Amino acid sequence: MKKAVADAAIKEVKSDMIVGLGSGSTAALMIESLANEIRSGQLQNIRGVATSFQSEVLALELDIPLIDLASVSQIDLAIDGADEVDPQFQLIKGGGACHVREKLVASKANQLLIVVDETKLVQNLNKSFPLPVEVLPNAWKQVQEVISEMKGNSNLRMATKKAGPVVTDQGNLVLDVLFNDGIKNPQDIELTLNNIPGVLENGLFVDLTDKVLVGKIENSIPFVYSPSKVS
Repeated sequence: MKKAVADAAIKEVKSDMIVGLGSGSTAALMIESLANEIRSGQLQNIRGVATSFQSEVLALELDIPLIDLASVSQIDLAIDGADEVDPQFQLIKGGGACHVREKLVASKANQLLIVVDETKLVQNLNKSFPLPVEVLPNAWKQVQEVISEMKGNSNLRMATKKAGPVVTDQGNLVLDVLFNDGIKNPQDIELTLNNIPGVLENGLFVDLTDKVLVGKIENSIPFVYSPSKVS
């Protein structure tokens, strides 16, 4: 499913584009497909803007030319994955702790294309997948207390192959938050969280997504479809 949807996403890329290169497993397959199209000559004069150290390393290994986010005024197309997508195309991202740079790239893109498999589609955000909130290292406990007052249960994200917490590309920590009733008003929650002293950014992507491509397997055959946004 992931390979099928990654290949479908590359069909949206045209020569001479500046392309935001997302992070995560599906985005990594998309970057590989993009490199193949560049190598074959099907796409020319492509420049990528990486959303994480992971996507930057992969792009460099595959000889995709990169430019820094600060050097561009706009990005033609950003392609990224998501951890949850609701019917209004609101997202939760940050399972890989890259959501700050991902949101910077998404907000500068003329079009944001999200690529997921069908397991990422949900009716309501945050019922099962926690919302990542990036916090300054010396503020995590204070932020956790404020989130608790908002009826949110949060845990400091711990690393799996090293002792201690996960550290983001920006040198910060991540609180994973589950609200008691999920997130019904993502616009309000995004703003409220980002106004807490010590919070850098959270993984809610509100009103940024233009199109979603979904990979699905039916009768053992993978295919891709694009759902319509529910208004």
